[in-house]
Amino acid sequence: MIDSMKEDLTLPKKHSKKTKFLIGVRIENFSKSILHDPGKQNFRVGTQVIVESNNGVQMGIIASNKIPNIITAQEKVPKILRVLNANDLQAQKRQKQTEQSAKELCQQLINKFNIKMNLSWVNHYPKEKKIVFFFTAEGRVDFRQLIKELVLKLKQRIEMRQMGIRDTASEIGGYGVCGETLCCSTFLKEFTPVTIRMAKDQGLALNPSKISGACGRLMCCLQYEHQTYKELSQTMPKSESIIQTPEGKGKVIQNNIIQQTVVVRLEDESIITFSIEELSP
Repeated sequence: MIDSMKEDLTLPKKHSKKTKFLIGVRIENFSKSILHDPGKQNFRVGTQVIVESNNGVQMGIIASNKIPNIITAQEKVPKILRVLNANDLQAQKRQKQTEQSAKELCQQLINKFNIKMNLSWVNHYPKEKKIVFFFTAEGRVDFRQLIKELVLKLKQRIEMRQMGIRDTASEIGGYGVCGETLCCSTFLKEFTPVTIRMAKDQGLALNPSKISGACGRLMCCLQYEHQTYKELSQTMPKSESIIQTPEGKGKVIQNNIIQQTVVVRLEDESIITFSIEELSP
């Protein structure tokens, strides 16, 4: 019996898990930090480093101290290779100059061909001889002529990547109306649908400037407490309904879901706030 239990609890080697201490690194031109493996090296927050990435090696900045993470054996975590040296700093300077000139050229061509797109930022990958242009647009964009001109003038591989408005805010970063850095550029790993119903259920004023984020879409944080509001609202009387209070019958004119109180206009036109426990239908 014990042996069979041991067999059940033993994971196949490829699915075994272990705790590894990883460090958040913010890649240049991007706001969100990505977890990297420091190996046996120690780094201070703010240190400029060379790291592995999907596009070869890139420069980044240490954004966090070591964080314990549970990973599976087959997960491949990019490594922090080393601290920037003098040669890297010179290469970084040249890279930024290339990105800036490429961005200016691309914007000129966008205007020339009257293409309905907004250029967000540019990344240059010297080892791959590749320049990637990130942009936003309302729909599909025909940029074949644009790419031809860019290849001809820049002598590099060219990629055009269309970003959603929320993705752009996530990558660029910024601050929300709460004064904190954007959720999407820090801890959110994926976007989930946010609806106007969530704002209504929480009794928020449906003013676009109050419930929209930096991207212009509904704020992601509207979903954080939505389920709690839904559960608490089940015990609340409907607005405009007639209910019995300790002071007599009255009409519901306002609900405070979090405080679990109801504002009622009584038959004598007086307005009183009651707790939900004091009321009956």
